[in-house]
Amino acid sequence: MATSTKKHAKKPCVIPGGFTVLPLQFSADSVSQHSIYIKEHRVRAEKTSHRPLDRTLFVINIPPYCTEEVVHNLFTLFGEIQSVELMERPGATDHSELQLSKYFRPAKKEGFSVAYIVFKKASSVKAAKSHPHNIPLVVSTEQQPIKVGLKKWIDQYRQSVAYPDKLQEAVDTYMQEYDRRKEEESQQLKKEGDGDEEEDDEGWVKVTRGTKGSKARPHTETANRRTLQKEDKKRKRKELINFYAWQHRQTQREHIAELRKKFEEDKQRIALMRAQRKFRPY
Repeated sequence: MATSTKKHAKKPCVIPGGFTVLPLQFSADSVSQHSIYIKEHRVRAEKTSHRPLDRTLFVINIPPYCTEEVVHNLFTLFGEIQSVELMERPGATDHSELQLSKYFRPAKKEGFSVAYIVFKKASSVKAAKSHPHNIPLVVSTEQQPIKVGLKKWIDQYRQSVAYPDKLQEAVDTYMQEYDRRKEEESQQLKKEGDGDEEEDDEGWVKVTRGTKGSKARPHTETANRRTLQKEDKKRKRKELINFYAWQHRQTQREHIAELRKKFEEDKQRIALMRAQRKFRPY
């Protein structure tokens, strides 16, 4: 990207928080400017990740018309770039989502975003932070124009169209990768199961925790036979419980019938006593 030829002071503008101000100018003849803020990435929790602390530049307030390609071309001025991550908010990146085809990724919201720019040399980060604040970076040039307005909408529509052959190719690639990962997980579980389900001298079996979301399954003949025996005992115990429940219900019915018989006998005896009563006052 080109820079304007205005006279400037050779000092960067650093604001509270350690951010350096970089002015952006959409085109060479633009009157207004936009400011983005850059800072050296210093998150210690990510020191072993894909964002090296000495070569990663953190950028905020990136305007919506700047794509990853535009940001890449814009910061190439300071050195060779290894990777660019454009995100809605700061944080870690889901690499499984990055490996997906564009047909399976959720649509990105258009708005101001942040970026993590990884340079191949640490000196590039210092060069970006030392850029004078009154030399704006020109985003859209004749060599690398940015589409806006109707041309941008037409281009977005063309990119959103899914051609059947390309979509089928993306689906096949995804399913092949999915089957390969599932096969590797299955082989790993089988290997762990064959090695861990051996009984020791006291008859105990070592059980290890599998991967997240998976259920431990027996993989040996001994384990299969043991599982069948447990299921058989469980079934017999259930039948025994049902038998006792039936016997209990039968006992209750007999008790109720005995109470009813006794009630009828008491009614007959009371009626007989009333009929034999000798005292009649009238």
